[in-house]
Amino acid sequence: MSPPPGTLPASADQLLDLLMPLVFFYEQLGLALPPVAFVEGPAMPEPQRHLLVHASDMTPRLREHHGGPPRLRVVSSQRTEDYVIREVVLSCGDRPVEYGAIGIHLQGFPPHVKTLIRDGLTPLGAILETEGVPHSSAPSGYFQLEADAHMAELLGTAPGTPLFGRCNVLSHADGTAFADIVEVLPPP
Repeated sequence: MSPPPGTLPASADQLLDLLMPLVFFYEQLGLALPPVAFVEGPAMPEPQRHLLVHASDMTPRLREHHGGPPRLRVVSSQRTEDYVIREVVLSCGDRPVEYGAIGIHLQGFPPHVKTLIRDGLTPLGAILETEGVPHSSAPSGYFQLEADAHMAELLGTAPGTPLFGRCNVLSHADGTAFADIVEVLPPP
């Protein structure tokens, strides 16, 4: 069970639950999770607050902020017939604009949307937008972390750099959750 939006997790188990996709990839790489501290959304500095503290998809927000559609680069992924988990970097131009770790349940999507998601060529938010898939976005926590060598390399920053992010859950129109996402921004 996630804490209400904008509140801090009460336990280490809740923290790990919210960060599940990120924890998965760090375990796959044999890396320790970077230091993470959950924060209240309004306490974030700008522009991170504008980019993260909202109940909508990140792809349109990043497109608006950076003046163009983000491109997807899949760093690592695993999938079954009905589930995709992937580690990604979204970029605008040559600049990384988001690191993401996302687990996506494919049940409830039309076959062509499942194919688009599995192909990993387009950000999920762009697919949902262009295909007109009704859904909701519900951030479940905001955090600050210290970039380790892995995340620093992917986001083009130095290890030890403070980064801000959010945990988010996407749900179908009927309320069934279909994606758990950890989204981390590079420094402005």
